[in-house]
Amino acid sequence: MSRMLVVTALRTEYAALYRHVGGATLERSGMGVAAARRWSPASDPSQLACAIIAGLGGGLAPELRAGDVVVATSVRDALGSLALPGAEQLARRLSDAGHRVHLGPIVTSPHVVDAVAEREQLAATGAIAVDMESSVLVRALVGTVNVAVVRIVVDTPTRPLLGLATVPAGIASLRRLRAIGPIIGRP
Repeated sequence: MSRMLVVTALRTEYAALYRHVGGATLERSGMGVAAARRWSPASDPSQLACAIIAGLGGGLAPELRAGDVVVATSVRDALGSLALPGAEQLARRLSDAGHRVHLGPIVTSPHVVDAVAEREQLAATGAIAVDMESSVLVRALVGTVNVAVVRIVVDTPTRPLLGLATVPAGIASLRRLRAIGPIIGRP
């Protein structure tokens, strides 16, 4: 059994990280809040050194670009906020490896956030990125293991998800996810 767990939601995220996270165990939770609630780790979390939730997400902050790496300082949802204390150290490792990294809160939404008004509302809370699983997955693991969340930005406020730029941005973001795999795969 590996002492580290990496969890993705999508098959494409899993495929991007497969064989790229060293000796870490890689699992897929499924997309969205409901799938994340049904997921439970195959490994006993109390036996893990750490867990990382990794995948793609939407940018909320205006300085984010497709392919940027976001390391969550906290995850938020309707139930509240959970701090992730190891974020700065992980962000430093990723930045030292040459990646453009941003630190800040990630908010979990029960649906895809594409409308400009909704993005602005979420950004006004201080969140810099949005996803559909992280807070649920963190809640399933927190208290038994140190957890980190890393998201690669696919869409931004100026380049929404439902646009022509999504396909090349998605491919580039999955390549970035693969590139950070060896870094996040080290405890």
